[in-house]
Amino acid sequence: MSARIPNYKTFYPYYLTEHDHKICRRLHFVGTGLVIGLAIYFSWTNNWSRWWILPIVGYGFAWAGHFFFEKNKPATFKYPLWSLFSDFKLFL
Repeated sequence: MSARIPNYKTFYPYYLTEHDHKICRRLHFVGTGLVIGLAIYFSWTNNWSRWWILPIVGYGFAWAGHFFFEKNKPATFKYPLWSLFSDFKLFL
């Protein structure tokens, strides 16, 4: 998709087509789950200095799914906020 997507309602169906491979979706699920779990743990233990780990964990799993299984470029590079929101929407 080369033209800029105008709104989130149009973006989410595109996002889903970029996640057809079962392993890619599972890696997104694992990464997002770990991010949620680590965020809760870091908050609970007042370990604020470790929050920098969250994007590495979340994006690490997601990007591995895209590069090795889906064979496409993550939408995060072009639509960072919509992609992040969609990761959590896909998780639920």
